[in-house]
Amino acid sequence: MRYKASGCSNFAKRGFDLLIFDINLPDGSGLELLRTLRQDGDLIPGILLTANDLELAEVNGLEAGADDYITKPFSLAVLRARVNVQLRRCAAVNTEQRLLRLLVENRGRVLPRERLLEQVWDGGEFVDENALSVAVRRLRAKLGDAPIKTVYGVGYTWEVGR
Repeated sequence: MRYKASGCSNFAKRGFDLLIFDINLPDGSGLELLRTLRQDGDLIPGILLTANDLELAEVNGLEAGADDYITKPFSLAVLRARVNVQLRRCAAVNTEQRLLRLLVENRGRVLPRERLLEQVWDGGEFVDENALSVAVRRLRAKLGDAPIKTVYGVGYTWEVGR
């Protein structure tokens, strides 16, 4: 392995949404690079590409922290679909984190749907209004007895004293 941990952190700093690694790189192993990133706490989704279709190799790749493992040859349609799956997963998590943060920082105050759409989805212009209801439902499911209260016709609030 020729990758240094200090150089790996540059991926996160550059704002990558997804990384695709070939296991056999000219200057090292994509698998080792992925392992190093995961050890450093990097959570950018990573897909491994390889000609190695052995079950053990796939298991090793996934256990090293790959979010997906694609063997060559593959179609561009399959690659595109798998990339989109990973990007959707990240978008959902980021959206939920933003929503949770807004609700908690404004606990006790009713936040109108329009404001939440605007702040959670960077303007909210091209987002279906149902996306907010879905995000709230997901948060409630993950948090169990979360004090997120619906204020019908207005928005949501994080109840104080619960």
